Amino acid sequence: MKFKTLLPLFLLVLICTWNQPVILAGSPTTDSASTATVSGVVKFEGKVPAAAPISMAADPSCAKQHSAPALNQDVVTDGKGGLQNVIVFVADGLGDRTFDQPTQPVVIDQKGCLYQPHVVAMQANQPLELVNHDPTSHNIHPMPTNNREWNKAELPGTKAEETFSREEIAIPLKCNIHPWMRGYIAVFKHPFFAVTKPDGSFDLRGLPPGTYVIKAWQEKLGTSTQTITVGANETKAVDFVFKARH
Repeated sequence: MKFKTLLPLFLLVLICTWNQPVILAGSPTTDSASTATVSGVVKFEGKVPAAAPISMAADPSCAKQHSAPALNQDVVTDGKGGLQNVIVFVADGLGDRTFDQPTQPVVIDQKGCLYQPHVVAMQANQPLELVNHDPTSHNIHPMPTNNREWNKAELPGTKAEETFSREEIAIPLKCNIHPWMRGYIAVFKHPFFAVTKPDGSFDLRGLPPGTYVIKAWQEKLGTSTQTITVGANETKAVDFVFKARH
């Protein structure tokens, strides 16, 4: 008798939960109403250092791809001081949350004997694809301090794929054949990072509500830090300002 009384209740619970999503451990929430966004702009204040021209005379196949001398990308700004190629990321506040790495590769093109883009960011164990569009060979050589160092020759028209297993901000990248070729790769254990656009803007989306340490890293200007608190479905503005180092 007791079984007959409980059976309808059991069936009702089963029906109500049958179509509910299963959230796997380590998966970020997809409910946009429960997450937060941090948006802002990184700016350079003061006189912008002049970009030095790059001499490619050592390899004429590189030089002839440029109608005017290529310029170094140490500090790149727009007309309003927006600072490009800055890595903005969550440095603390995520606790022991874990996140699956993307399967889509981050791509660095070798074109005009330059790394394009100059700065990239990715998650640990996410594929990194390096493509040689140049008519000359390159030698890809990242120089990490917290990951495995590797060094690969790459013929024209070919590509190489690698991964980095540990967080590191940021890994210098060079070409042993063309010493002017330099770039940076930042590796994170979470997905909350961005590289600033040409106008210096960035967005960190999908953050769980909480208090976070947000850092901005620039290859020549160092690091700037802010602490913020964001609630569910909140967008908070956070701006950073860098000045020339003397």
